[in-house]
Amino acid sequence: MYVLQFNANDDDLYSNIPNKDALGFLKENIPLFECPDKDFERTYYFRWWTYRKHVKKTPDGYVITEFLPDVSWSGKYNTISCPAGHHFYEGRWLHNPRYLDEYSLFWLRKGGKPRLYSFWIADAYRARNLVTPNNDFLVDLLPDLVKNYEAWEAGWKWLAHRIGQRENGLFYTLDDRDGGEESIGGHGFRPTLNSFMYGDARAIAEISRMAGNAKQAERFKEKARTIKRLVQEKLWDKEAGFFKILPDEGKPLKGVKELYGYIPWYFNLPDPGYEAGWKELMDPTGFYAPYGPTFAEQRHPEFKIAYAGHECQWNGPSWPLATCSVLTALANLLNNYDQDVIGKEAYFETLKIYTRSHQLNREDGKVVPWIDENLNPYTGDWISRTRLHEWAKTSSDIEKNKGGKQRGKDYNHSSYNDLIITGLVGLRPRADNIVEVNPLLPVDTWDYLCLDNLLYHGRFLTIIWDKTGEKYKKGKGLSVFADGEKIAHSKTLTRITGTLK
Repeated sequence: MYVLQFNANDDDLYSNIPNKDALGFLKENIPLFECPDKDFERTYYFRWWTYRKHVKKTPDGYVITEFLPDVSWSGKYNTISCPAGHHFYEGRWLHNPRYLDEYSLFWLRKGGKPRLYSFWIADAYRARNLVTPNNDFLVDLLPDLVKNYEAWEAGWKWLAHRIGQRENGLFYTLDDRDGGEESIGGHGFRPTLNSFMYGDARAIAEISRMAGNAKQAERFKEKARTIKRLVQEKLWDKEAGFFKILPDEGKPLKGVKELYGYIPWYFNLPDPGYEAGWKELMDPTGFYAPYGPTFAEQRHPEFKIAYAGHECQWNGPSWPLATCSVLTALANLLNNYDQDVIGKEAYFETLKIYTRSHQLNREDGKVVPWIDENLNPYTGDWISRTRLHEWAKTSSDIEKNKGGKQRGKDYNHSSYNDLIITGLVGLRPRADNIVEVNPLLPVDTWDYLCLDNLLYHGRFLTIIWDKTGEKYKKGKGLSVFADGEKIAHSKTLTRITGTLK
């Protein structure tokens, strides 16, 4: 059993829910996944096993952490807003709603700092609500979400820079506050924060509609329309065919393609016709690498993989934070746009590389499942881990100054299982009672897969692909069951829908 293997290979230093309770927690809370590629299957359970470590009970309810040891740059209860959107997208598949209910309240009412870093909070809450509908809970949080959005609009000073909305209508931030320090693109009007604000404006408009506040819904729809127009007008490099960073009004776009140029599709922001840059994902002079994708395009003269300076550089290494965001964006592109630039094969290949990167070669020679901070895209070495380990040999204060022993171990800065569920298996969450499944598994890749015990809209779903019908004895092809009753079927891997009664 995977959980027992993970426990046996682990020194349980910081878990909020200890290893001895891991199996019980996972049995009660997670969907089950089976496929013929054991790397995918193992990594799926490993990521739930690590997520469980970050579920932290506090006097203000449950929160989800990014680092297990306390770090000096965190907020209350060691929380950090930078990856919190991923915490919601991933954690929405847990069966017990209490964890994310209380985490939601924490950010807005219990001392969280949702603007310490960029955070697509309203979109994340709405995405969670598509899986576990509770409109009353979401509507109750609406005034807080509006206040948070308006605080971004008002802006504030961070060091020597003013973060927030500027006169040109776009939102300015630092690469560090946007989850990407030491980047080539640097500070400015970035595709990330502006896409986050677009996603939040759309989500607030939808929640306002739920609340019966048509005037507010239209006001935020207009905000979203304005950001969409400005991103396409000001951040799109027509010659390069890519969304880039505008360092300041009146200056040219930065001359580098970075993975975050794909973030607009995370929120379905771009109109049709902006897809050309997706060819860079599979280009070895662009982002493609054996343990990639790289964050910056490899052809750029400032691209580097450095083992000097800051241990968390975004000028070349592969970052799970960026990779999972790009895969979510790509799934949206493949589901919601009519284009021929990139296909399912690229999604599967990128997810496979991401999957294979979840390992560590220990000093004793054993290879164990692992998730950490940043990767050498050519060797799979966890760069920050290597750097911190080397520093510790010469400095007795390194653990205290850099975030504690084993800082990046079991790092909760990205999603993985949501990519399996909504991308590879293809359950596309929606607000109505239609179950839509569109697997991004290329034809003739696997003969079977099964996602079971999946709690969705209060029903337990089972999604099966069985090429011959012999593996599960439930019929040949793709089938969807709700509480054991078949509601959709196709003989081939294609988009299918069924209705929850």
